[in-house]
Amino acid sequence: MRRQGPWRKLQNVRIDPGSLSFSMWKEIPIPFYFSAYFFDIINPDEILKGEKPQVRERGPYVYREFRHKRNITFNDNDTVSYREYRNFQFQPDMSNGLESDYIVMPNILALGASVMMEDRPMSLKLIMTLIFTTFNQRAFMNRTVGEIMWGYEDPFIQLINKYFPDMFPFKGKFGLFAELNNSDSGLFTVYTGIKNFSRIHLVDKWNGISKVNYWHSDQCNMINGTSGQMWAPFMTPEYSLEFYSPEACRSMKLVYEAQGTFAGIPTYRFKAPDTLFANGTVYPPNEGFCPCLESGVQNVSTCRFNAPLFLSHPHFYNADSVLAQAVLGLDPSEKEHSLFLDIHPVTGIPMNVSVKLQLSLYIKAVKGIGQTGQIKPVVLPLLWFEERGSMEGKTLEMFYTQLVLLPRVMRYAQYVLLAVGCVLLLIPIVYHMRSQEKCYLFWSSSKKGSKDKEAMQAYSESLMTSAPKGTVLQEARL
Repeated sequence: MRRQGPWRKLQNVRIDPGSLSFSMWKEIPIPFYFSAYFFDIINPDEILKGEKPQVRERGPYVYREFRHKRNITFNDNDTVSYREYRNFQFQPDMSNGLESDYIVMPNILALGASVMMEDRPMSLKLIMTLIFTTFNQRAFMNRTVGEIMWGYEDPFIQLINKYFPDMFPFKGKFGLFAELNNSDSGLFTVYTGIKNFSRIHLVDKWNGISKVNYWHSDQCNMINGTSGQMWAPFMTPEYSLEFYSPEACRSMKLVYEAQGTFAGIPTYRFKAPDTLFANGTVYPPNEGFCPCLESGVQNVSTCRFNAPLFLSHPHFYNADSVLAQAVLGLDPSEKEHSLFLDIHPVTGIPMNVSVKLQLSLYIKAVKGIGQTGQIKPVVLPLLWFEERGSMEGKTLEMFYTQLVLLPRVMRYAQYVLLAVGCVLLLIPIVYHMRSQEKCYLFWSSSKKGSKDKEAMQAYSESLMTSAPKGTVLQEARL
């Protein structure tokens, strides 16, 4: 019987239309929210003069994130291919502000292009300065949250796309998350676990490839782990969560932190290790992600049209303190800025998730491009965002019933059934003992009665026998 329980659980977590978890895998029932926190620049003019940047955090601007899989195709090699589409809807009641709010931010196109042109001939830099002036491109811009998030039209972008068609991957509006809304994250092919359970949920290929070519080592280019939604069941504290993130252009590994509960359901908490964004000097396996700056920020320019963009924890948490000290207004905190995943270890299904990342732009003065002024080299935060979701409602009730309540009832039922079994076993024993006792009593009473009967008979016989005369006379006198 013990073997059947785990086997049933294995069947229920496979990516199989007949399994209980298939509908959860296809349409994730957990409501996801995307929260954006912008770093509004307070002193843009002073930065151009070489002073330290000062920012204030604005937000959150919260969006409900809807995910659904399409083009689901089961393959012959125990894999399934799909595309997961996402769209975002602004939630004003959950936000601290509106999409119409204006934010002062670095002009990513102008400053990014300037850094990219640093090693080009001076003549090209002067032409770039002229183009910036013609199209009124300055070092800093004042745009709405909606424009920064989902894109804005700019004549400068149209010009670049006309004469340098391969410079930018986007052809229309430019926005930090324009490519995410109403689009998919690529073609994932993952193992179903139907034939080989040991590889369940692991990514076989992404967009038809088993490794990317963004980085400088085979280890860093490997596509490892799952797609970041479900993991193999029956976890132990020695287990680690590895997943591939198309947005980060790499695989990331989280480590076990502690055991806990979520709404009464047992969970394992996994968090990012200190070495996740460490540079090659601090953590040699990350050397393939370089060229690097200070430890704690990862250069993602190779997968972001060569713009000097960096990925890190919010407020440079868990990074070299030099980074946070270079920008006024930052306050890194483990409680506020660390990421975690709470996973139910028996099924490998996330119960509570909070992934927090920050996007920053490396800016500096570039000789020959007047718009960059006297900006001192600095990794300037643009925004940080959180993707969070937790199981709730009927789905949570179903999980609690099946994973906590029923097993608990079954466990107590075992004890009750064991007690009932013992009672049923004792009944014939007690009955047998009582029967033996009655038989003994009957035998004893029968034996005692026969002796009394013999005595009475002897007494009667003595009365009927003639006595001597002397004896009779004596009795008469009495």
